[in-house]
Amino acid sequence: MDTRYLDKQIKAKKRVEELKGFYWHLASYVVVNLFISTMKIVRDMGDGETFGETFWDFGTFAVWFFWGIGLAFHAMKVFSYNPFFSKEWEERQIQKYMEEDKREAEKYR
Repeated sequence: MDTRYLDKQIKAKKRVEELKGFYWHLASYVVVNLFISTMKIVRDMGDGETFGETFWDFGTFAVWFFWGIGLAFHAMKVFSYNPFFSKEWEERQIQKYMEEDKREAEKYR
């Protein structure tokens, strides 16, 4: 069998595993946070608060928020989104360092 085909197959399988891992992470994020929020709302309403008071309390959304930050970073990794270090940025840095090395080497000729 062609080694390039096997390499592509391995890369594709790795990509599918990354996607699957992200979707499991997303599903657990939704299910667990719905459970936590529901339990908090029910408990607080049992303690005499109104639905509006307990629903708009920061504690109801704290786990959603902080876990959501981690989920966003996971999504950025899986979907190859990097707003800070794009491919163009990488190419500019590579060219910059190659030029520096070239100038440095020419000093000693």
